[in-house]
Amino acid sequence: MILSRLLFMKPPYSVTGKILKLVASISEKIGEVNSAHLNKPPTELREKNRIKTIHSSLEIEGNTLTIEQITAIVENKRVVGPKKDILEVKNAIAVYDYLDNLNPYSFDSFCKAHGMLMEGLVDSAGRLRNKSVGIVKGSEVAHIAPSSEMLKPLINDLFDYLKNDDDLVLIKSCVFHYEMEFIHPFIDGNGRMGRLWQTLILKDANPVFEFLPIETLIKERQELYFESLGKSDNSGESTVFIEFMLEIILESLKELLNIQNVSLTNIDRLNLFKSIVKSDYFTRKEYLKNFREISSATASRDLKFGVDNGLIERLGDKNTSKYRFK
Repeated sequence: MILSRLLFMKPPYSVTGKILKLVASISEKIGEVNSAHLNKPPTELREKNRIKTIHSSLEIEGNTLTIEQITAIVENKRVVGPKKDILEVKNAIAVYDYLDNLNPYSFDSFCKAHGMLMEGLVDSAGRLRNKSVGIVKGSEVAHIAPSSEMLKPLINDLFDYLKNDDDLVLIKSCVFHYEMEFIHPFIDGNGRMGRLWQTLILKDANPVFEFLPIETLIKERQELYFESLGKSDNSGESTVFIEFMLEIILESLKELLNIQNVSLTNIDRLNLFKSIVKSDYFTRKEYLKNFREISSATASRDLKFGVDNGLIERLGDKNTSKYRFK
């Protein structure tokens, strides 16, 4: 199965009716998220979801620290626990804080992220494995990974697909996640890297994905997660896994939309608008048009706050003023 599986230059999968329906539903929910100004959630929510993400991803790999302990580490407080578990958390915090500096389409960034994630945990952090490995579940070998000699060409093909194929990003992110787990390029840390890199790919397409509780939902459905990986291995294509992950993504968007009475601060609004206009000039009227629920006075206060705190530069005076984010 493995040899025939590796003959495909483009990762194999089938576009099912379920996949099409899920993609349409996700696109609809993203529209709702944008309308609710949640495509860059409020700061407090982002921080909570980031901690939940780190906790869930590492718990899947056997880490024993609680959300409270991880929160304490984020706040630079002393935590009592297994040294390995504490180091795993610190490494994960460092990587997620570094996300904006990682390029989802770069193999070098990929290795850089693994090096940060596994620093002090394995000797070969950031480097492809140089020996063969198999994954054992119970008393059975669940998966035999491709030989180390095949890793570089396989990874190169996978990144080439990610960069150049016309597939939807939603689908490509799922395909990459599965294929990376199948190839198993590192001695350890492949699972957490697969989940991290799918988040990075999606984040590049839409900022909302950076802080969605995707990994929390994966942890809640951990058995189905591994089952979908196994079924895809057995079938020789990633279709089942794509369906599973699209369901997770859809559910995470629904959870975000279920948040009631979300109150955006001036910083939240400014950060959100910056992600929309980037470095272009804009007027107060254009700012207000994006946040119809606030008053003209609030818009003026937001922009004054941005100028006073060095976030925005202003050209002109009063009604002729134009602004631009620094």
